[in-house]
Amino acid sequence: MRTLLLTAVLVQVAVPVAAQRPRIGPGVRPFVTIDTGLVVLQHVRVIDGRGTPARDDQTVVVRDGMIAAVGNAAAVPVPAGAQVLDLTGKSVIPGLVMVHEHLFYPAGSGTYGNFTESFVKLYLAGGVTSLRTGGNMNGYAELNIGKAIARGDKPGPWIDATAPYLNGPNPFGQMQSLNTPEEARRFVAFWADQGATSFKAYMQIRRDVLGAAIEEAHRRHLKVTGHLCSVTYAEAAALGIDDLEHGFLASTDFVAGKTPDECPKGGEAALGQVEPGSPAFKTLVAQLIRANVAITSTLTVFETFTPGRPMPPGTEVLAPHLKEQFDKFYAGVSKQTSSNYATLFPRDMALEYAFAKAGGLLVAGTDPTGGGGVIPGFANQRQIELLVEAGFTPVEAIQIATMNGATYLGRADRVGSIEVGKQADLVVIGGNPAANIADIRKVEWVMKQGVGFDPVKLIAAVKGSVGHY
Repeated sequence: MRTLLLTAVLVQVAVPVAAQRPRIGPGVRPFVTIDTGLVVLQHVRVIDGRGTPARDDQTVVVRDGMIAAVGNAAAVPVPAGAQVLDLTGKSVIPGLVMVHEHLFYPAGSGTYGNFTESFVKLYLAGGVTSLRTGGNMNGYAELNIGKAIARGDKPGPWIDATAPYLNGPNPFGQMQSLNTPEEARRFVAFWADQGATSFKAYMQIRRDVLGAAIEEAHRRHLKVTGHLCSVTYAEAAALGIDDLEHGFLASTDFVAGKTPDECPKGGEAALGQVEPGSPAFKTLVAQLIRANVAITSTLTVFETFTPGRPMPPGTEVLAPHLKEQFDKFYAGVSKQTSSNYATLFPRDMALEYAFAKAGGLLVAGTDPTGGGGVIPGFANQRQIELLVEAGFTPVEAIQIATMNGATYLGRADRVGSIEVGKQADLVVIGGNPAANIADIRKVEWVMKQGVGFDPVKLIAAVKGSVGHY
């Protein structure tokens, strides 16, 4: 048996891999702790991102930015010249692949500040190696920083950058109003030509405008997600949308007498009456699954609206004026004696769980908007904890935040799990999140394309300044 196992491992090591270690520019170098073409993680617990049980005492060989071997430590040979790291007692998970992130944050008076420079460092420090932005309030900033990260000029995750929001007539000063299908097609074409790789529809969009946007995006092999209100989930699925945001909290499918193309009143009250086992919900889930529509869980942002929940992690990195702003918001929520979210928050957890168990693709994000307090990196770890609170096992929650996200993005052949031939995007954790999900916060270092980053240095570089840049 030992001979057979060793032979299998040697075959794995022999798998040809493409050199993918990135350039490390002077703006990235101060945060790098591991910079060599051959690294061995020895005696580490592997949580592979596929939902399978954790495997103890494993060895992971990283060569030229790729995973070259994974197996029992007793059987995997250590290549000559490798940097060997003894990780006894620690765990390694895939780099997080999160699909509702932002590079902006509420700055007061209904506006959003663009904090690309600080946010990309925080995401990487929290273990996020790939992300999709879930809406754009600036235009070019996140496209440009995504390119800078890819060049090795700045530290940060790989970014699937959305265009500015697709919306109809709306009250938001930082969003365009699209009134016709032709305008929607031109909008999608323009931003795709500028380098946007994803699109997001917003609350006031009409069905004909949304349908035109989806058609144009799909013509260019790009995906569309939506935080909807005027359009129901079932209507959006019929139009070909790829993803829907915020679990089922943005669904208006259950509002009696809803007027087409208008946001109804009473959406929250209607959702509060929906049971996971009800025929109406099961019918909607079946429609979404047939249409291959993913659902994004963003429990972190809704936790901040719910009385009795703990202070969210990471607010100490905020600039003083933003920390004070959120502290006041949190205090106000804490004083509420009656809140819809006391019912809606656990209800959405149950609905998301039911959707996933029915075979739907549940993915994860954090949405740093609302009243604030959703801090990149810290919130991504919290989102995984909340998925466990919703009923998923720790390894299932990690799968949702890694392999499921990679599957949605069409990158599962490269990232999302710890497998031979995939990119070495890894997170080393000082504990065992498979047994205690709170250990997910104990990130010791983050590897992206085989380069190891120090989260302490990344956080220190922006602490107290998030809100200025």
